[in-house]
Amino acid sequence: MTEYYYLDNVDRKILNILQKDSRTPFSRLAKMLDLSESTIHMRVKRLVKEGVIKNFGIEIDLDRIGLNVLAFILIKAEPKKYEDILRKLEEMKEIYDIYDVTGEYYALLKVRVRSREDLAKVLDYIGKLEGVTSTYTMVALRTIKEKKNLDE
Repeated sequence: MTEYYYLDNVDRKILNILQKDSRTPFSRLAKMLDLSESTIHMRVKRLVKEGVIKNFGIEIDLDRIGLNVLAFILIKAEPKKYEDILRKLEEMKEIYDIYDVTGEYYALLKVRVRSREDLAKVLDYIGKLEGVTSTYTMVALRTIKEKKNLDE
């Protein structure tokens, strides 16, 4: 069973600030939270060590760079071929997330492409993978909520 890391109120505040801007200096965090810079440093170091913070990165607006077709694809597969299918899907740059799910379908994919034509190519490729028995595709018309930060 997974052991969870307990986030206190200060940890949550640090994470929320860093999620909005991971370049925020520890000195600024310390002033914002009325703590010492060394306390902030130790807490962030611990959050990294415990695996709560996976990386310090940037968020790219995919619509802004032309990847404005967002689709979700559900896949049914032959159980014996499923692991091979997942490995091939992991290699596709158009697939941003792969979820192993319960229910009628085996996997849920989050796909970002430039056009409906590009989406058709992705679907053709997936449909031809050995062991894929069917797919079901939903194109997102708009994003109402996409949670990025812990306490949003």
